[in-house]
Amino acid sequence: MKYMLTVYFMHLLLLGFDFVELLGLIAAILTTAAFLPQVYKTWKTKSTDSLSLSMLLIFVSGVLSWLVYGFLIDSFPIILANFVTAISGILLLYFKIRYKN
Repeated sequence: MKYMLTVYFMHLLLLGFDFVELLGLIAAILTTAAFLPQVYKTWKTKSTDSLSLSMLLIFVSGVLSWLVYGFLIDSFPIILANFVTAISGILLLYFKIRYKN
């Protein structure tokens, strides 16, 4: 992942500033970061009562679809955001099953 970020930023520097790609990267970071507190809270409290299993399944399916799409169109911001968010969603699914009352 660190290598991918380095290559991406070198690409921006060598080939010129691409505002659209930078905007996509900022959006990816913000939307992914917004999801992480829920994962942390669920891990700490071990409570998944407020999480819907069907919502999580649909969400993870959508994120994985976005991830594949990102690879197909070779969009680093889409790949990065959805890779991290997929891991977070899969963790929440795991917690939902593990901490089931």
